[in-house]
Amino acid sequence: MPAWICVTCGVQHAETPEPPASCAICLDERQYVGWGGQRWATREELAGEHRSELREEEPGLIGIGVAPPVAIGQRALLVMTEGGNVLWDCVPLLDDRACERVAELGGIAAICCSHPHFYGACVDLADAFDARILLPEADREWVMRPSQRIELWRTETIEPVPGVTVARIGGHFDGAAVLHWPAGAGGRGVLLTGDTVTVVQDRRYVSFMWSYPNLVPLDPPTVRAIAERVGRYDFERVYGGWWGRVVPEDGAGAVQRSADRYLARLRGERP
Repeated sequence: MPAWICVTCGVQHAETPEPPASCAICLDERQYVGWGGQRWATREELAGEHRSELREEEPGLIGIGVAPPVAIGQRALLVMTEGGNVLWDCVPLLDDRACERVAELGGIAAICCSHPHFYGACVDLADAFDARILLPEADREWVMRPSQRIELWRTETIEPVPGVTVARIGGHFDGAAVLHWPAGAGGRGVLLTGDTVTVVQDRRYVSFMWSYPNLVPLDPPTVRAIAERVGRYDFERVYGGWWGRVVPEDGAGAVQRSADRYLARLRGERP
């Protein structure tokens, strides 16, 4: 039976003979049902029209996307370490050629995600590489394709492999998380955020939202809490969820400045 993939959000659902009636992730106010109505695809259908794309973002960090883009068009990130590789966020498709390349790079030990919009085909990828899937207990209800590979974590942080930390920061989803890679950026540290903390077009800044497509903001206490939790880590660079969405320098300062600006605008202060 096919494991159906929602064409709008790109999240894979459980195997069923026929497509589900709806996608719970898209029905939530943080996402949306496509203007043409609910549509589904199989992995085979996507593989016939799309291909995987791998790019080196920096030494030890490989971006993995889909071309042409599928659904919301995010790219995943493979963090390579001596203790094993971590796939941060997922895409709806990893084709056979890309699987071979990832295997050459050391495979995948663990899959961690910033939030449910980026779960993609995480079970397919975990099955291909015999990997663990580590997801926060707080977002259990958004797991659309159950698997024995999924391990739900309840602590504030986890370490999927030695030297890499995934921290729950909340906001966009209750279990929204970031990954801190201290060895990145030449040892100055890297933060991978998906869009739990999103890198905006002016790459000196980031932003925070309850819903990005529907432009629903977060409240002041939540933004302050996100900034405080992220502020515990040292990092030079921030990688968001799409190609090119990178704060190249002073990433930690950018997060704090952005939170201050966000809160000032909520108070009605303008430049």
